[in-house]
Amino acid sequence: MQFTLLIYEPPEDFDNRDTERGEAHLAAWRQYYRALVEAGVYVTGSPLQPDATGTTVRVRNAHRQVQDGPYADTKEQLGGFIILELPTLDVALDWAARCPTASTGAIEVRPVAPDVRARVEATSG
Repeated sequence: MQFTLLIYEPPEDFDNRDTERGEAHLAAWRQYYRALVEAGVYVTGSPLQPDATGTTVRVRNAHRQVQDGPYADTKEQLGGFIILELPTLDVALDWAARCPTASTGAIEVRPVAPDVRARVEATSG
């Protein structure tokens, strides 16, 4: 079963990505990444640019609405994602707790929905 770890980072973590101070944080990420790969559970993942680079699109009454940045009522913003192949939610929670950002931000663990994906990818008649 696949689980997605949605990684919510505070602004300081984004700021530290390109600083000497952030090197320790990146080193922790390198170690975590290697552990995932060595365990054979890593499927894919990627960090995201800071929230200020995002754009939100909505369609209301057949009109496209575009807003700079995400819509969020929290300081923590989506900083990246990892998809893992794991046997149970409990194992996914264990890997989430090991994530470096778990100590500064939040990790949301959510099962992937392969049944919905199959229906979307299906060709009709």
